[in-house]
Amino acid sequence: MPENIIRIRLSIRTQDVKKEFEEIIAVSEDCQLQRSGDPNRPDLLIIEVGADPEKEFGVIESLLTSDAVGEVFLTSENTDPSVLMKAMRFGAKEFFTQPLKAQEITQALERLKARKKTSNRPETGKDGQIIDVIGSKGGVGATTVAVNLAVSIARNKSAESVALVDMNMLFGDIPIFLALKPTYHWGEITKDISRLDATFLMNILLKHSSGIHVLPSPSHLNGTQAVTPEIMEHLLDLMRGMFDFVVIDGGQSLNETSLRILEISDKVLLVSLLSLPYLSNTNKLLTSFNKFSYLPKDRVKIVINRYLKKSQVSLGDAEEALNKKVFWTIPNDFKTTMAAINQGKALTQFAEKSAVAKNLKELAATLI
Repeated sequence: MPENIIRIRLSIRTQDVKKEFEEIIAVSEDCQLQRSGDPNRPDLLIIEVGADPEKEFGVIESLLTSDAVGEVFLTSENTDPSVLMKAMRFGAKEFFTQPLKAQEITQALERLKARKKTSNRPETGKDGQIIDVIGSKGGVGATTVAVNLAVSIARNKSAESVALVDMNMLFGDIPIFLALKPTYHWGEITKDISRLDATFLMNILLKHSSGIHVLPSPSHLNGTQAVTPEIMEHLLDLMRGMFDFVVIDGGQSLNETSLRILEISDKVLLVSLLSLPYLSNTNKLLTSFNKFSYLPKDRVKIVINRYLKKSQVSLGDAEEALNKKVFWTIPNDFKTTMAAINQGKALTQFAEKSAVAKNLKELAATLI
Protein backbone atom coordinates (compact mmCIF):
# COMPACT_ATOMS: atom_id res chain seq x y z
CA MET A 1 0.00 0.00 0.00
CA PRO A 2 1.40 3.48 -0.83
CA GLU A 3 2.83 5.37 2.15
CA ASN A 4 0.43 8.29 1.72
CA ILE A 5 -2.69 6.13 2.22
CA ILE A 6 -4.39 6.62 5.59
CA ARG A 7 -5.72 3.33 6.99
CA ILE A 8 -8.85 3.96 9.06
CA ARG A 9 -10.65 1.56 11.40
CA LEU A 10 -14.10 2.25 12.86
CA SER A 11 -15.40 1.22 16.27
CA ILE A 12 -18.90 2.71 16.08
CA ARG A 13 -21.96 1.20 17.79
CA THR A 14 -24.65 3.41 16.25
CA GLN A 15 -25.27 2.12 12.73
CA ASP A 16 -26.42 5.43 11.26
CA VAL A 17 -23.33 7.16 12.60
CA LYS A 18 -21.12 4.35 11.29
CA LYS A 19 -22.67 4.66 7.85
CA GLU A 20 -22.04 8.41 7.81
CA PHE A 21 -18.36 7.90 8.60
CA GLU A 22 -18.09 5.22 5.90
CA GLU A 23 -19.58 7.57 3.30
CA ILE A 24 -17.27 10.46 4.26
CA ILE A 25 -14.17 8.24 4.24
CA ALA A 26 -15.15 6.71 0.89
CA VAL A 27 -14.94 10.08 -0.85
CA SER A 28 -11.86 11.32 1.04
CA GLU A 29 -8.72 11.23 -1.06
CA ASP A 30 -5.90 8.95 0.20
CA CYS A 31 -8.13 7.40 2.90
CA GLN A 32 -8.98 3.71 3.04
CA LEU A 33 -11.40 2.03 5.42
CA GLN A 34 -10.07 -1.14 7.03
CA ARG A 35 -12.39 -4.09 7.03
CA SER A 36 -12.84 -6.58 9.86
CA GLY A 37 -9.93 -8.99 10.13
CA ASP A 38 -7.37 -6.68 8.49
CA PRO A 39 -4.14 -7.30 10.50
CA ASN A 40 -2.44 -4.04 9.52
CA ARG A 41 -1.93 -1.31 12.11
CA PRO A 42 -4.47 1.48 11.46
CA ASP A 43 -3.22 5.02 11.08
CA LEU A 44 -6.50 6.18 12.60
CA LEU A 45 -9.06 4.60 14.91
CA ILE A 46 -12.43 6.33 15.23
CA ILE A 47 -14.32 5.34 18.39
CA GLU A 48 -17.83 6.14 19.56
CA VAL A 49 -17.87 6.98 23.27
CA GLY A 50 -20.71 5.29 25.09
CA ALA A 51 -22.05 5.17 28.63
CA ASP A 52 -18.68 4.34 30.25
CA PRO A 53 -16.19 6.90 28.87
CA GLU A 54 -13.61 6.31 31.60
CA LYS A 55 -13.21 2.67 30.55
CA GLU A 56 -13.00 3.60 26.88
CA PHE A 57 -10.46 6.35 27.57
CA GLY A 58 -8.33 3.78 29.38
CA VAL A 59 -8.46 1.52 26.34
CA ILE A 60 -7.49 4.45 24.10
CA GLU A 61 -4.51 5.28 26.30
CA SER A 62 -3.33 1.65 26.17
CA LEU A 63 -3.65 1.50 22.38
CA LEU A 64 -1.67 4.70 21.91
CA THR A 65 0.97 3.78 24.49
CA SER A 66 1.55 0.40 22.85
CA ASP A 67 1.58 2.04 19.38
CA ALA A 68 -1.20 -0.31 18.26
CA VAL A 69 -2.83 2.62 16.44
CA GLY A 70 -1.51 5.84 14.98
CA GLU A 71 -4.11 8.33 16.18
CA VAL A 72 -7.57 8.25 17.75
CA PHE A 73 -10.63 10.34 16.90
CA LEU A 74 -13.75 10.23 19.09
CA THR A 75 -17.43 10.84 18.54
CA SER A 76 -20.25 11.00 21.06
CA GLU A 77 -23.75 12.31 21.72
CA ASN A 78 -22.39 13.65 25.01
CA THR A 79 -21.31 17.28 24.60
CA ASP A 80 -20.18 17.73 28.21
CA PRO A 81 -16.94 19.83 28.09
CA SER A 82 -15.39 17.59 30.74
CA VAL A 83 -15.68 14.63 28.37
CA LEU A 84 -13.83 16.59 25.69
CA MET A 85 -11.09 17.61 28.15
CA LYS A 86 -10.60 14.03 29.30
CA ALA A 87 -10.54 12.82 25.70
CA MET A 88 -7.67 15.20 24.98
CA ARG A 89 -5.84 14.15 28.13
CA PHE A 90 -5.95 10.51 27.10
CA GLY A 91 -4.58 11.27 23.65
CA ALA A 92 -7.55 11.81 21.32
CA LYS A 93 -6.73 14.23 18.49
CA GLU A 94 -10.28 15.10 17.40
CA PHE A 95 -13.75 14.96 18.96
CA PHE A 96 -16.94 15.02 16.86
CA THR A 97 -20.30 15.72 18.46
CA GLN A 98 -23.42 14.08 17.06
CA PRO A 99 -25.17 14.65 14.74
CA LEU A 100 -22.00 14.61 12.65
CA LYS A 101 -20.89 17.45 10.39
CA ALA A 102 -19.20 16.12 7.27
CA GLN A 103 -17.06 19.23 6.81
CA GLU A 104 -15.56 18.92 10.31
CA ILE A 105 -14.59 15.30 9.68
CA THR A 106 -13.12 16.08 6.26
CA GLN A 107 -11.03 18.90 7.74
CA ALA A 108 -9.84 16.63 10.55
CA LEU A 109 -8.73 14.02 8.00
CA GLU A 110 -6.81 16.70 6.11
CA ARG A 111 -5.02 17.67 9.32
CA LEU A 112 -4.15 14.03 9.93
CA LYS A 113 -2.67 13.80 6.42
CA ALA A 114 -0.61 16.91 7.11
CA ARG A 115 0.72 15.46 10.38
CA LYS A 116 1.63 12.21 8.68
CA LYS A 117 3.38 14.11 5.93
CA THR A 118 5.38 16.03 8.53
CA SER A 119 6.34 12.87 10.41
CA ASN A 120 7.65 11.38 7.17
CA ARG A 121 9.85 14.37 6.40
CA PRO A 122 13.63 13.84 6.05
CA GLU A 123 15.52 14.20 9.33
CA THR A 124 17.09 17.61 9.81
CA GLY A 125 19.47 16.44 12.51
CA LYS A 126 17.87 18.66 15.17
CA ASP A 127 15.76 17.69 18.14
CA GLY A 128 15.02 21.11 19.54
CA GLN A 129 13.73 22.03 22.98
CA ILE A 130 10.43 23.85 23.40
CA ILE A 131 10.15 26.36 26.26
CA ASP A 132 6.67 27.73 26.98
CA VAL A 133 6.58 31.00 28.95
CA ILE A 134 3.17 31.70 30.47
CA GLY A 135 1.92 34.38 32.86
CA SER A 136 -0.01 33.69 36.04
CA LYS A 137 -1.98 36.90 35.34
CA GLY A 138 -1.82 39.76 32.89
CA GLY A 139 0.94 42.25 33.57
CA VAL A 140 3.52 39.88 35.10
CA GLY A 141 5.95 40.43 32.22
CA ALA A 142 5.67 37.07 30.46
CA THR A 143 6.33 38.66 27.05
CA THR A 144 9.37 40.49 28.44
CA VAL A 145 10.74 37.20 29.78
CA ALA A 146 9.98 35.27 26.58
CA VAL A 147 11.52 37.86 24.22
CA ASN A 148 14.67 38.40 26.27
CA LEU A 149 15.09 34.71 27.01
CA ALA A 150 14.96 33.88 23.29
CA VAL A 151 17.54 36.56 22.46
CA SER A 152 19.77 35.47 25.36
CA ILE A 153 19.65 31.85 24.23
CA ALA A 154 20.56 32.92 20.70
CA ARG A 155 23.64 34.73 22.04
CA ASN A 156 24.82 31.56 23.77
CA LYS A 157 27.34 29.59 21.73
CA SER A 158 25.52 26.33 22.56
CA ALA A 159 22.44 27.35 20.55
CA GLU A 160 22.81 27.60 16.79
CA SER A 161 19.19 28.49 16.00
CA VAL A 162 16.33 29.94 18.05
CA ALA A 163 12.70 30.71 17.21
CA LEU A 164 10.23 32.89 19.15
CA VAL A 165 6.50 32.21 18.74
CA ASP A 166 3.78 34.65 19.82
CA MET A 167 0.83 32.70 21.18
CA ASN A 168 -1.00 35.84 22.28
CA MET A 169 -3.21 34.98 19.35
CA LEU A 170 -4.54 38.49 18.81
CA PHE A 171 -2.69 41.77 19.24
CA GLY A 172 0.54 40.19 20.49
CA ASP A 173 3.31 42.64 21.45
CA ILE A 174 6.46 40.86 20.29
CA PRO A 175 6.89 43.04 17.15
CA ILE A 176 6.80 46.14 19.40
CA PHE A 177 9.38 44.67 21.79
CA LEU A 178 11.76 44.00 18.88
CA ALA A 179 10.86 46.89 16.53
CA LEU A 180 9.68 44.49 13.83
CA LYS A 181 7.20 45.20 11.05
CA PRO A 182 5.61 41.84 10.20
CA THR A 183 4.51 41.02 6.68
CA TYR A 184 3.11 37.64 7.66
CA HIS A 185 1.61 36.21 10.84
CA TRP A 186 -0.35 33.23 12.19
CA GLY A 187 -3.09 33.70 9.62
CA GLU A 188 -0.83 32.45 6.81
CA ILE A 189 -0.51 29.08 8.54
CA THR A 190 -4.17 28.66 9.43
CA LYS A 191 -5.30 29.39 5.88
CA ASP A 192 -3.94 26.09 4.61
CA ILE A 193 -2.21 23.80 7.09
CA SER A 194 -1.46 21.26 4.36
CA ARG A 195 1.06 23.74 2.86
CA LEU A 196 3.09 23.92 6.07
CA ASP A 197 6.62 22.66 5.60
CA ALA A 198 10.08 24.02 6.41
CA THR A 199 10.30 26.15 3.26
CA PHE A 200 6.84 27.68 3.71
CA LEU A 201 7.48 28.38 7.40
CA MET A 202 10.84 30.07 6.81
CA ASN A 203 9.13 32.41 4.34
CA ILE A 204 6.70 33.49 7.09
CA LEU A 205 9.17 33.85 9.97
CA LEU A 206 10.79 37.24 10.61
CA LYS A 207 14.56 37.33 11.12
CA HIS A 208 15.60 39.69 13.93
CA SER A 209 19.02 41.31 14.16
CA SER A 210 19.78 39.13 17.22
CA GLY A 211 19.50 36.04 15.01
CA ILE A 212 16.18 34.74 16.31
CA HIS A 213 13.30 33.88 13.96
CA VAL A 214 9.93 35.29 15.03
CA LEU A 215 6.39 34.13 14.28
CA PRO A 216 4.06 37.05 15.18
CA SER A 217 0.36 36.92 15.96
CA PRO A 218 -2.25 38.85 13.92
CA SER A 219 -2.26 42.59 14.65
CA HIS A 220 -5.96 43.00 13.90
CA LEU A 221 -9.16 41.02 13.41
CA ASN A 222 -8.86 39.52 9.94
CA GLY A 223 -11.28 36.60 9.80
CA THR A 224 -8.58 33.92 9.63
CA GLN A 225 -9.22 30.49 11.07
CA ALA A 226 -8.29 30.10 14.72
CA VAL A 227 -5.20 28.09 15.62
CA THR A 228 -6.27 24.61 16.73
CA PRO A 229 -4.39 22.13 18.94
CA GLU A 230 -3.72 20.05 15.83
CA ILE A 231 -2.23 22.98 13.91
CA MET A 232 -0.06 23.84 16.90
CA GLU A 233 1.16 20.27 17.28
CA HIS A 234 1.99 20.11 13.57
CA LEU A 235 3.82 23.44 13.75
CA LEU A 236 5.85 22.65 16.87
CA ASP A 237 6.79 19.22 15.54
CA LEU A 238 8.14 20.93 12.43
CA MET A 239 9.93 23.69 14.39
CA ARG A 240 11.52 21.19 16.78
CA GLY A 241 13.27 19.69 13.77
CA MET A 242 14.36 23.11 12.45
CA PHE A 243 15.57 24.95 15.57
CA ASP A 244 17.66 24.14 18.63
CA PHE A 245 15.25 26.10 20.83
CA VAL A 246 11.68 27.28 20.35
CA VAL A 247 10.54 29.86 22.93
CA ILE A 248 6.80 30.48 23.14
CA ASP A 249 5.16 33.57 24.58
CA GLY A 250 2.12 31.69 25.84
CA GLY A 251 0.19 34.64 27.22
CA GLN A 252 -2.33 34.04 30.03
CA SER A 253 -5.26 32.28 28.37
CA LEU A 254 -5.95 28.59 28.97
CA ASN A 255 -7.78 26.86 26.14
CA GLU A 256 -7.45 23.63 24.18
CA THR A 257 -4.56 24.98 22.14
CA SER A 258 -2.56 26.36 25.06
CA LEU A 259 -3.06 23.11 26.98
CA ARG A 260 -1.71 21.14 24.02
CA ILE A 261 1.34 23.42 23.98
CA LEU A 262 1.91 22.68 27.68
CA GLU A 263 1.87 18.96 26.93
CA ILE A 264 4.29 19.29 24.02
CA SER A 265 6.75 21.64 25.76
CA ASP A 266 9.96 20.39 27.36
CA LYS A 267 9.93 23.17 29.96
CA VAL A 268 7.18 25.52 31.15
CA LEU A 269 8.15 28.79 32.84
CA LEU A 270 5.23 30.07 34.91
CA VAL A 271 5.91 33.75 35.56
CA SER A 272 4.52 35.41 38.67
CA LEU A 273 5.17 38.27 41.10
CA LEU A 274 5.65 38.37 44.87
CA SER A 275 2.12 39.65 45.37
CA LEU A 276 -0.77 37.74 46.92
CA PRO A 277 -3.22 38.06 43.97
CA TYR A 278 -0.55 36.81 41.53
CA LEU A 279 0.58 33.99 43.81
CA SER A 280 -3.05 32.97 44.35
CA ASN A 281 -3.55 32.69 40.61
CA THR A 282 -0.27 30.81 40.25
CA ASN A 283 -1.45 28.32 42.83
CA LYS A 284 -4.74 27.84 40.97
CA LEU A 285 -2.86 27.12 37.75
CA LEU A 286 -0.56 24.61 39.43
CA THR A 287 -3.56 22.89 41.00
CA SER A 288 -5.29 22.73 37.60
CA PHE A 289 -2.21 21.24 35.94
CA ASN A 290 -1.91 18.59 38.66
CA LYS A 291 -5.63 17.79 38.67
CA PHE A 292 -5.81 17.13 34.96
CA SER A 293 -2.34 15.55 34.76
CA TYR A 294 -1.40 17.61 31.75
CA LEU A 295 2.29 17.50 32.58
CA PRO A 296 4.74 16.28 35.22
CA LYS A 297 5.25 18.58 38.20
CA ASP A 298 8.97 19.02 37.54
CA ARG A 299 8.32 20.38 34.02
CA VAL A 300 6.73 23.56 35.42
CA LYS A 301 9.28 26.08 36.73
CA ILE A 302 8.18 29.07 38.83
CA VAL A 303 9.85 32.33 37.80
CA ILE A 304 9.41 35.40 39.99
CA ASN A 305 9.71 38.58 37.93
CA ARG A 306 10.50 42.10 39.28
CA TYR A 307 12.01 40.53 42.38
CA LEU A 308 12.88 42.75 45.34
CA LYS A 309 14.73 41.23 48.29
CA LYS A 310 12.84 43.43 50.74
CA SER A 311 9.41 42.61 49.36
CA GLN A 312 6.58 42.34 51.91
CA VAL A 313 5.98 38.80 50.62
CA SER A 314 9.19 36.79 50.85
CA LEU A 315 10.38 33.94 48.62
CA GLY A 316 9.81 31.61 51.56
CA ASP A 317 6.22 32.82 51.86
CA ALA A 318 5.69 32.23 48.14
CA GLU A 319 7.18 28.72 48.22
CA GLU A 320 5.06 27.82 51.22
CA ALA A 321 1.90 29.12 49.54
CA LEU A 322 2.66 27.30 46.29
CA ASN A 323 4.12 24.17 47.91
CA LYS A 324 6.82 24.43 45.28
CA LYS A 325 10.35 25.83 45.06
CA VAL A 326 10.89 29.00 43.07
CA PHE A 327 13.15 28.14 40.14
CA TRP A 328 14.38 31.62 39.24
CA THR A 329 14.09 35.26 40.26
CA ILE A 330 14.53 38.19 37.87
CA PRO A 331 15.53 41.46 39.57
CA ASN A 332 13.26 44.47 39.37
CA ASP A 333 14.65 47.09 36.99
CA PHE A 334 11.47 48.60 35.63
CA LYS A 335 13.14 51.73 34.29
CA THR A 336 15.72 49.88 32.15
CA THR A 337 13.23 47.27 30.99
CA MET A 338 10.64 49.84 29.87
CA ALA A 339 13.29 51.93 28.14
CA ALA A 340 14.40 48.84 26.17
CA ILE A 341 10.81 48.05 25.20
CA ASN A 342 10.14 51.62 24.11
CA GLN A 343 13.20 51.52 21.86
CA GLY A 344 12.29 48.09 20.47
CA LYS A 345 15.44 46.41 21.74
CA ALA A 346 16.22 43.32 23.78
CA LEU A 347 17.86 44.01 27.14
CA THR A 348 21.14 42.45 26.01
CA GLN A 349 21.18 44.92 23.12
CA PHE A 350 20.03 47.94 25.10
CA ALA A 351 21.83 47.53 28.45
CA GLU A 352 23.99 44.44 28.32
CA LYS A 353 25.78 45.18 31.60
CA SER A 354 22.58 45.78 33.59
CA ALA A 355 21.73 43.34 36.36
CA VAL A 356 18.49 42.27 34.66
CA ALA A 357 20.22 41.57 31.32
CA LYS A 358 22.94 39.53 33.04
CA ASN A 359 20.28 37.64 35.00
CA LEU A 360 18.41 36.66 31.82
CA LYS A 361 21.68 35.52 30.19
CA GLU A 362 22.26 33.29 33.24
CA LEU A 363 18.70 31.95 32.97
CA ALA A 364 19.30 31.10 29.31
CA ALA A 365 22.57 29.32 30.15
CA THR A 366 20.84 27.37 32.93
CA LEU A 367 18.03 26.23 30.64
CA ILE A 368 20.48 25.26 27.90
